[in-house]
Amino acid sequence: MGKRGWLWLFAGLGVLFVMASFAARAGYMLVVDSPQPSDLIVVLAGETDHRPLRAIQLLDQGYARRVVLDVPADAKDFGFSEIELAQRYVGKFPEAASILICPVVGLSTKDESHDAEKCLEHESGTRILLVTSDFHTRRALSVFRHELHGKTFSISAARDGREFGERWWEHRQWAKTCAYEWMRWIWWNAIDRWR
Repeated sequence: MGKRGWLWLFAGLGVLFVMASFAARAGYMLVVDSPQPSDLIVVLAGETDHRPLRAIQLLDQGYARRVVLDVPADAKDFGFSEIELAQRYVGKFPEAASILICPVVGLSTKDESHDAEKCLEHESGTRILLVTSDFHTRRALSVFRHELHGKTFSISAARDGREFGERWWEHRQWAKTCAYEWMRWIWWNAIDRWR
């Protein structure tokens, strides 16, 4: 093999090493879980079991004095609006008086950040603790920091082992979630944040 052949071989091996290193860390790189004491906790719309429970746990631990729960305004399940279902759900908790339901209409995290901003206008405080699914934390934090000025953000990961795990290669669903979230992360950084 000539000198050129060896260069191509080493370059190829280098690319394979970089790709393998990225693949091994891809799930871990999506997750940011660093809650900080805040004025408000904002639960992003979407998953409705682990996210609200994580927010209530953080509220009880003293991370904030109030929870803002984003709920899709136009969605219905079994003939009930999600707003109605959320009101019933929140009413079950002793912390219900500290939980505000925020109707959101946006279908993207970027649009949701602006819907949430409208609800935050009526609340005092600039330190916001976001709660979302673990795989969504890095992108959500980036979106809110980019879109909402004058506020500081931290984030907490709500974990659901059926949906995602950092060792994404261990389960088919985890692999699908990881790949889909990386596509959204690339779209956000390459296109959506510049519009």
